[in-house]
Amino acid sequence: MNKNIKTKISFALLAILLSLAGCDEFAKEETFRTIRVSPQRTQQIETLELEKFKAEPQTEIKITEKKQPAETLELTLEQCRAYTLQNNLDLKVALVNPTIAAEGVKQEEAKFEALFFAEGRLQKIDQPQASSDDLIASTADNSQTDFGVRMPLRTGGNVTFNLADSRSKSNFASSTFNPSYNTNLQFSISQPLLRNAGKRVNTYTIRAAQYNAQQVNAQTKLNVIIALSTADELYWRLYASRKELEVRKQQHDLAMALLEQARRFVAAGQNPKIDEIRAEAGVARQLAAIIQSENTVRDRERQLKLVLNKPDLAIDTPTILITATEPDPVYYRLDRKLFTITAIANRMELLQAELEIAKAISDIDLRRNQMLPLLTASYTYTISGLGSSLDDSHKLIDDRDFENHYMGLRLEVPLGNEAAKSKLRNAIYNRMQQLATKEKQQLLVTKEVLAAIDLVETNWQQLLSGRQSSLLEGQLYSAELRQFQLGLNTSTDVLQAQTNLADAQSAEILALANYQISLIELAKATGTLLGAAKVQWESTVIKNHDM
Repeated sequence: MNKNIKTKISFALLAILLSLAGCDEFAKEETFRTIRVSPQRTQQIETLELEKFKAEPQTEIKITEKKQPAETLELTLEQCRAYTLQNNLDLKVALVNPTIAAEGVKQEEAKFEALFFAEGRLQKIDQPQASSDDLIASTADNSQTDFGVRMPLRTGGNVTFNLADSRSKSNFASSTFNPSYNTNLQFSISQPLLRNAGKRVNTYTIRAAQYNAQQVNAQTKLNVIIALSTADELYWRLYASRKELEVRKQQHDLAMALLEQARRFVAAGQNPKIDEIRAEAGVARQLAAIIQSENTVRDRERQLKLVLNKPDLAIDTPTILITATEPDPVYYRLDRKLFTITAIANRMELLQAELEIAKAISDIDLRRNQMLPLLTASYTYTISGLGSSLDDSHKLIDDRDFENHYMGLRLEVPLGNEAAKSKLRNAIYNRMQQLATKEKQQLLVTKEVLAAIDLVETNWQQLLSGRQSSLLEGQLYSAELRQFQLGLNTSTDVLQAQTNLADAQSAEILALANYQISLIELAKATGTLLGAAKVQWESTVIKNHDM
């Protein structure tokens, strides 16, 4: 078999293998290239028939090879943050944005890459020409090739190196060389001197892309802070709801004990039947409170699972999350001025505003330059060669016997220039607007920090008050229960004291969780996160083998 045929077959097989390898990767994308939505899907609202969604009673539990979710999972606050940073879907979306913005910078920087160009032309001419006797044919075959490199300069100019070869053959007897070969080796440079001149003007789009990338990075950092703060808040809310459930179960046990005592007193004839009924009503109320608390716990678990997005911890798994980190409330005397300074230095919204101001200043510089006249200087240096063969023509180029110099100066002055003036005024107004926006954002940040500090102090006072109230209500409940056991009051007094105790304990738990959450909000207001370890995020990058 011919060697060339073997090579072609090998390349064909390689191409087929590569295409098959990429089928699975692009199959999902291909379905979206021709997606069509029927009008009924967007315009017709279906009805929900509950009978179709009735669950079948479970008669047998089948054990499959699929890994069953754990019944309980102890989760520390540090693990909660780690899972959020690794798996959170909002962050997965946000972490792609810095990569997209970085590619935008690369695209703008690429406009100064050198360009290789090549061109070829072929011309065949057959025209009539008058002679002394009759019309004769004038024929010529011309061909030309031109290739070289063009380099844009950051100063606004262009440098070009090119080599042009041409061949001409005709039926003219007077031609010395037939065919004749002509070669031109050329160097040329053009440079604006006023408008569009200078690195700052010509790198304007690169600078704008860099500012945009930095803004995207700032927004991504803000998204990370928000996501982790949300995870922390949900963690403490789940902690509070579990503690609330424990309180309700404890109150249910107390209500059951009271019911047993009431039944004994009624059976002994010491109390009327209504005391037993009151105690039974108290048990029912506590049972309803337990059901409500359990529903709250499940809802908080689903919210936290959604934020964590752990692969083996989907929101529909029955896994019970146990908060292993206990709150350690400590009172801090906060320096409001220092917090405000820290917030102004760290808040990403203020950094984004500063970058907008930098973009506005850069835009002003560009618009001022665009008001100048267009004055362009150019210079071209050419070495020419001619001969009966291409080698002879190139040899003449090497000898540099024929050199040409061209210099030029071109001036364009707009009459009126109103468009450029208007654009400059718009740029100045935009800078004024951005300065005012930053000042307003500084005031809003200061307000948020002061409000967050007030909330921390308020929640601390509520925590102390809740603890005191819980202790007193516990003592009052014990006294009422003792009075009931001695027959000095009714079960109504005990049930009321029990309700008051449960409310006080719930308020204490809520105050404890709110204090932890207020510290999280204070950190978020200053553009930081609570904790001893710093958080470092990385943007999502496509690897070369994925392209």
